[in-house]
Amino acid sequence: MFTIREVFPEDLPGLHEVASHLDTVNLPNDRDILEKLIDHSRKSFNGQLDVFKREYLFVLVDDDKIIGTSMIHAQHGTRRAPHIFFDVMTDERYSETLDKHFIHKVLRIGYNYNGPTEIGGLVLHPKYRGKTEALGKWLSYVRFLYIGLHRASFRDEVLSELLPPLNPDGTSLLWEALGRHFTGMSYQEADRVSQSNKEFIRALFPADSIYISLLPYSVQGLIGEVGPNTKGVEKMLRRIGFEYADRIDPFDGGPHFIAKTDDITLIKATRTAKVVALPAGEDAGALTGLISVERDRRPHFAAAGSRFKIEGTDVGVPAATMQMLSLSPGDSVGVLPF
Repeated sequence: MFTIREVFPEDLPGLHEVASHLDTVNLPNDRDILEKLIDHSRKSFNGQLDVFKREYLFVLVDDDKIIGTSMIHAQHGTRRAPHIFFDVMTDERYSETLDKHFIHKVLRIGYNYNGPTEIGGLVLHPKYRGKTEALGKWLSYVRFLYIGLHRASFRDEVLSELLPPLNPDGTSLLWEALGRHFTGMSYQEADRVSQSNKEFIRALFPADSIYISLLPYSVQGLIGEVGPNTKGVEKMLRRIGFEYADRIDPFDGGPHFIAKTDDITLIKATRTAKVVALPAGEDAGALTGLISVERDRRPHFAAAGSRFKIEGTDVGVPAATMQMLSLSPGDSVGVLPF
């Protein structure tokens, strides 16, 4: 009985337990921050915030137990809290006297004050990974389903920041070689402060290019690399239209992947349809994917993985899925085939 829905205030203890498995900027292992995320998400789903200030937090539940999360930031990067990154660029040098030519990789800090939509916060409890239902796919794809159903509420580009290779204790080699020298803070301290105020990055990081060749060899090879536990996410993103943007996170060096919103295959595949009952045994030719429903009451949004059969503007839905999502014939639903 797995379903995905918006997060509720009473989900805080369960959300905190899930966040403890992967302490990230988007979903930190911090109860106070998680409480604020829940409140912000609730106001976003309720339509109480300006469109591009909204942040949507989805939870995957097994009956009533939270086992995973994923998020959408309608816009990552504003005048008060810019999207900050390192551009990975090249600088060519040639000496006629020595007849020597070098192509250097450099990092140059950049800021975006009218940033893209960002997807993130994807966490699945270890116990539920590798199941035949492919629950990680549910959590990932539900974000594209929601964007496809509410296209005007999101930017023309979508960003995904992937985790790089990290030390066993979760710290970043790049930060130790670079960020610590400019801020005097540990990776964890800087990460915590940046969640509420990024001013110190603009004030303390150099505006000029940083030559990667000056960094330790162990760090140079990590620039733009995806961590071993995130390779599957990279493969999925590339498959649906994302590309490495030659940008990295200034804290951990995680690579940024970008796609034009309207070019993402999952968003193009999302559609709405009217529910009709799909009798047992009549699912020949049925597809597998996500079905979602939105209502004026709580939960405003809910979705589940299911088999379904699309015929014109109708979608045949099995009785079990109709019961799980409280659907009736004639209801309008969102549909995303896998």
